Amino acid sequence: MMSHVDGNALAGPFADLFAFDLTAASARCIGCGAVAALATAMVYNGAAGTVIRCGSCDGVLATIVQAPDRTFFGFSGISAIEVRR
Repeated sequence: MMSHVDGNALAGPFADLFAFDLTAASARCIGCGAVAALATAMVYNGAAGTVIRCGSCDGVLATIVQAPDRTFFGFSGISAIEVRR
């Protein structure tokens, strides 16, 4: 089984796309409905890319795949992201 790090590891890849720290935002899991800061998610880094899993149900929240000239973000397991101002 692969080991994981916490969602703070997402700060770098998300900085390329968002003008704010997305790890401080809350996300709602489609699988279980839990709402938590992305910094508390479980992040698995592998050769094929990064998989972000819900800390409550282990469902896939999002994926990141980096290619030499672009980055692909998939948020298939997140129904909403809340960013406080």
